Amino acid sequence: MAGSAPVSPLAPTHFPELPEIDGVELASIEAGIKYRGRPDVLLCVMVPGTQAAGVFTRSLTASAPVELCRANLSGGSARALIVNAGNANAFTGKAGLTSVKQTVAGVAKAVGCDRKEVFIASTGVIGEPLEAGKITDALERLCGDLKADSWQDAAGAIMTTDTFAKAATATARLDGKTVTINGIAKGSGMIAPDMATMLSFVFTDADLPAPVLQTLLETATKNSFNNITVDSDTSTSDTLMLFATGASGAGSGISEASDPRLKAFAKALNSLIMDLAHLVVRDGEGAEKFITLDVQGAENDAAARRIGLAIANSPLVKTAIAGEDANWGRIVMAVGKAGERADRDKMKIWIGGVRVAIRGQRDPAYREEMVTGHMASRDIALKVDVGIGKGKATVWTCDLTHRYIDINADYRS
Repeated sequence: MAGSAPVSPLAPTHFPELPEIDGVELASIEAGIKYRGRPDVLLCVMVPGTQAAGVFTRSLTASAPVELCRANLSGGSARALIVNAGNANAFTGKAGLTSVKQTVAGVAKAVGCDRKEVFIASTGVIGEPLEAGKITDALERLCGDLKADSWQDAAGAIMTTDTFAKAATATARLDGKTVTINGIAKGSGMIAPDMATMLSFVFTDADLPAPVLQTLLETATKNSFNNITVDSDTSTSDTLMLFATGASGAGSGISEASDPRLKAFAKALNSLIMDLAHLVVRDGEGAEKFITLDVQGAENDAAARRIGLAIANSPLVKTAIAGEDANWGRIVMAVGKAGERADRDKMKIWIGGVRVAIRGQRDPAYREEMVTGHMASRDIALKVDVGIGKGKATVWTCDLTHRYIDINADYRS
């Protein structure tokens, strides 16, 4: 059951205090989708005029909720978001589409909005039919319990194998006013995002149109959620959405994401989304260590990212780090399999700031005891220069422990 496993040793010490955002109310409930003794359905209701943006998985087996969100996003406006945990409603055929339509219709009626203003997300087991009635039967209770300060309950309701609820908050000055940005996320396994993460929802009271939000969100996602990996597996349900209620009035009249007035807001949004992405990695299934991997000297930035992900997704690299073994030869192996240009005789590798390899061989000054303490720490820093060009990228991942096998071998039971 979600929440029953020991909390990740990489987890924050406390849940952040998220302020209310004018125009957003939330409620969660135990609907019996899969879990017992904890909420598993979340409803967010937003004021009329709320604008929406989103990025979703590019998996060719995307879930029915993802398909619905893509379709509704073209309208640009949102009034409600409904999320369930325990069942992904993915690879469920026509029954999955029917369930989504029934759920959306129920939410639209309960909230009093158009169906095209309802967004939906599901996470959990793939291939199991999702009974819409379990959600729609709970809508009256959910609507009666809507509150503006229920952020921790909301973050908890969307968890599956997560061991802690994930959230972040930020503020920025826009048009002389302070605007707030709150975000929640879930994710622990099946993490190798491709346009998004498992599930993440971000809300702000800024007054910005959907096209501007879309550009800002895609930019923020590029170097955050799309540069993390836990296990190299991209979910069928990856969904990241950004909603702007406009309640503050700040940003009114902005029509381009490049508008200089958005500089502080974009910086705050980027920082918040990066925080959420890192929290997902820190809750990687069975993770004991958080790994930051810097790649430089690649042919271009895209090549650097691919090299970084090849290293970060290598079971040999990840298990070596789990065992606190500074086996830098495995990093060399991973660079070589990435399919990108690398100069063996110019390659350099650092562990915890200590150079361990240079000019295609072990650094003469390196002794393994120099990095023993670093390998025993919770936060591991790796850097590789592949000696080709100026391309660079940073990728974040975690180690691979036996606990990962335990969690996934028993996931459906």
